[in-house]
Amino acid sequence: MSEPVTKGIHHLGLTVSKLEESAAFFTSVLGWKEVRRDEIYPAIFVSDGTIMVTLWATREQPSTPFDKKRNVGLHHVAFAVETESDLTDLHQKLVGHGIEIEFPPEPLRQGPARHLMCYDPSGIRVEIIWPG
Repeated sequence: MSEPVTKGIHHLGLTVSKLEESAAFFTSVLGWKEVRRDEIYPAIFVSDGTIMVTLWATREQPSTPFDKKRNVGLHHVAFAVETESDLTDLHQKLVGHGIEIEFPPEPLRQGPARHLMCYDPSGIRVEIIWPG
């Protein structure tokens, strides 16, 4: 059996309808850093120091929101936190910033892992997981 030729994710590109608001979700709420901007596209690049996410602005507002059960595309993106209290604290911060929560921290299957699901301002489904 051969080894995979790829070595993890370099970056994740997301098309967003609310560029500034989605960037603020990553920087102000999740604590990521803005790496750079491309005013021509336009796009904003953010990073947590491990992964970079590129946020690409749509040219026009989508006519219908993404439906995870009907559309081909990104079902959700999951980011890990180090501790269970990080997950709990982040949930409170998300609520305080008016972020739409699909479900609050709960056990993942039989645990000990716990996770929550929320939506960035452009409607991207985001999971935050503490692996246990």
